[in-house]
Amino acid sequence: MDPLVTIVILNWNGRDFLKKFLPSVLASTFPNLRVVVVDNASGDDSVAFLREFYPSIEIISHPVNWGFAKGYHEALKILHADYFVLLNSDVEVSPGWIEPVIELMEVNKRIAACQSKMLQYDNRSFFEYAGAGGGWLDLFGYPFARGRIFDVCERDEGQYDSTEPVFWACGAAMFVRASAYGESGGLDPWFFAHQEEIDLCWRLQRLGYLVYSCHKSVVYHVGGGTLPKGNSRKVFLNFRNNLIMMAKNLSFKESLWKVPLRMGLDIISAFKTLFSGEFHYMPAIFKAHFAFVYWIIWHQPGRLKAGKSTSVLKGYTRRSIVWAHFVKGRRFFSEIIDKNE
Repeated sequence: MDPLVTIVILNWNGRDFLKKFLPSVLASTFPNLRVVVVDNASGDDSVAFLREFYPSIEIISHPVNWGFAKGYHEALKILHADYFVLLNSDVEVSPGWIEPVIELMEVNKRIAACQSKMLQYDNRSFFEYAGAGGGWLDLFGYPFARGRIFDVCERDEGQYDSTEPVFWACGAAMFVRASAYGESGGLDPWFFAHQEEIDLCWRLQRLGYLVYSCHKSVVYHVGGGTLPKGNSRKVFLNFRNNLIMMAKNLSFKESLWKVPLRMGLDIISAFKTLFSGEFHYMPAIFKAHFAFVYWIIWHQPGRLKAGKSTSVLKGYTRRSIVWAHFVKGRRFFSEIIDKNE
């Protein structure tokens, strides 16, 4: 019998996205499939729209907007499946997108999470910023991806058409083995949004699991539907959450020097954006640093943290992509990461 796959779509004021992209999801051909929409207290008519036009879809309604992390965390507590698929409402899926991932994860039980190849919805020949061809992490906690270095998204010419381990799978189209998700403690509600899936994948790897990217599964992501790029709230969450993620997952010895150095790089970034006329970045970054210190003092003892593991992290480089990109001028993943790394 085929495993049960439950697609969980988190929605916040995304009625137009649901109308546009739900048909592609419901056309999925996997035989044992369940689709659930989790509504984060939307102020639009998303729920009424679903009840009128898609009465067969199960709806879970949260009392407030809990963001991506807690929104999924609370919903997955009451859902059952062999595999969960975390899918953004602004994603169009391609025919047969589920089968290759489930086949891969059924063959290799060590794979706890896997993402689809992610291309831009409006320009389908280019990788999409959020996940591209699978996520990596550098020495100082900067996330990047096969096909995307900082703001540079590569054209998809099949250069990353390989199914292989990565560091993190993008939460916009992320398959998760339900048992491993539960073992890890799941998404950390403190994050609210941004980088919570990287934290989860880091903990999964530390538990001895693998994270993969499957190029045979393709999705098209609009991106920035909730918080557009450059939004000060998004800047704050990205910088705060990255520091929290590092403090949670690095050894104490590593965190003593890597976290302060990363904070120094953040400050350099703040001044760089100030001089380029982007005035909202600096206050957001300093606010993120204060929030991180607050987390260290008041919330660190109760944080979700995986136990020690001797497993080697995949999709991790001891190089600095800041140095490679901004100093050496390398724009593409293949110019930074050796094929054998």
